[in-house]
Amino acid sequence: MTNFVEELKWRGMIHDIMPGTEEQLNKEMTTAYIGFDPTADSLHIGHLVSVMILKHFQACGHKPVILVGGATGMIGDPSGKSLERNLLDEETLRRNQAALKAQLSKLIDFDSDAPNAALMVNNYDWMKEQSFLGFIRDIGKLITVNYMMAKDSVKKRFSGEGDGMSFTEFTYQLVQGFDYLTLYETIGCKLQMGGSDQWGNITTGTELIRRKTGGEAFAITCPLIKKSDGTKFGKTESGNVWLDPRYTSPYKFYQFWVNVSDEDAAAYIKIFTMLDKETIDALIKEHAEAPHLRILQKRLAKEITCMVHSEEEYEKAVEASNILFGNAATETLLKLDEQTLLQVFEGVPQFDIAMSDLEGEGNAFSELFVEKAPVFASKGELRRLVQGGGISMNKEKVTDAETKVTESNLLAGKYILLQKGKKNYFLIKVQ
Repeated sequence: MTNFVEELKWRGMIHDIMPGTEEQLNKEMTTAYIGFDPTADSLHIGHLVSVMILKHFQACGHKPVILVGGATGMIGDPSGKSLERNLLDEETLRRNQAALKAQLSKLIDFDSDAPNAALMVNNYDWMKEQSFLGFIRDIGKLITVNYMMAKDSVKKRFSGEGDGMSFTEFTYQLVQGFDYLTLYETIGCKLQMGGSDQWGNITTGTELIRRKTGGEAFAITCPLIKKSDGTKFGKTESGNVWLDPRYTSPYKFYQFWVNVSDEDAAAYIKIFTMLDKETIDALIKEHAEAPHLRILQKRLAKEITCMVHSEEEYEKAVEASNILFGNAATETLLKLDEQTLLQVFEGVPQFDIAMSDLEGEGNAFSELFVEKAPVFASKGELRRLVQGGGISMNKEKVTDAETKVTESNLLAGKYILLQKGKKNYFLIKVQ
C-alpha cells in the first residue's frame, strides 16, 4: 500500500490529523468516509477536493465510503455558516442522491470486485428508525453540553454571528457523530475525513466512539481551498462551477481551469489531478521558464476536464477556445452546438435579421450587414475593409462585398459569425 498521508502532505492537502492516524493506515486496509450534502442534484468544484481525497485513498489501497447526508441534509450543518438554510423533503433528497451516485461513479470505483471498492451509504437509512427518546437516552447522555459548546462552529454563532443557533443546528454534531459511530460498528469504519471546518464535528464522532465502545477512531481534515487573492475558490460571477454539463458546459468548465492564475495553477495541479510528484515538478519548472505559454493551466484543465467529462468533451472545449483565441478553421466552427457557440461568443455585439432575407438566392453581404443589421457604418467602409482583407464570415475571408449570403451560411441553423479585424466579433441571429 502507498503511504496515503505522505501522498496528501506533498500535495498540500492536510490541515489537521489525529495522532495515530498514519500508523493505522500503514497497518492495514482501512475504511474511511466523507459526507456529501445532497442539497443539489450535482456536485460542484468545491466538492472536488473531497472527491480527490477519496480517489487517492482508494489508489493507496484503502476502502472509501461516501456518506450521502439524507438525514443531516434535513437539518443543515452550521459549520462556516451564519444563517440557517432551507431544508429539503425526502423525495428531493432521494433524487439528488441518485444523481450524485451517477456522478461519483465516473470518478471513484464502486463496481469492481476489489476488496477496496467504494461504498455509498445514506444516513437517512439508519436515522429514520431512530426515535427522539432513544437518541437522547443512548447518544445524548454520552457527550456533555460543555464539550459541544467548546466547538468553534458553535462558539461563533453564540458570540453574535448571524441570528444565533436553533436547537436543531446545535444537535448537528451529535447526529454526525452518530453516523461515524454507526459506520464504525457496522462496517468497521475507523477514519472520517473532510474540510477543516468539519474538525469539530468529526472529533465529536471519535469521542462518541471512544465513550460508547472503548474503541479508537481517527480524523483527517484538509485545508479549505482559497484563491491566491484570498477570495473563495469555485465561485464565478455566474455562480458555482458544476460538474453536471446541464449547469456548466464542458467548455465553461475547461475555461475556468485554463484561466486560473499561475500561483493557483501550481497549487491546484497537485490537488485536483492524479499526476505524480515528478511530473508536476517538471511541469512547474517548464511553466516558470515560459509563463506566457500557460503550460500549467492547460495541463490542469486537460486532466480535470477529461476526468469529469471525457477526452472528447475536452477536445471540443479546446477547439471552441481556438475559435476565439486561435486560428481555428470554418469546419471547427460548424461542429459547435448552439449552447457552446453562444457561450464562446457571450458578450459580443449581436444583431437580428429575418430568415426571409436569406431565402432563395439570398442577399448581398453589403445589403445585409449595412442595411438590415448595421454591423458596418456604410457600404464604403465595408468595401475598404473587404479590400484590405479585414472581414471574415464564419472564419472565412470575405473577398467580395456583394457576395450572396444564404441559408447555407448558417451556423447551428440560425447564426452567422462576422469578424472585423483580429478581435472584433459580431454574432448575427437569424429568426
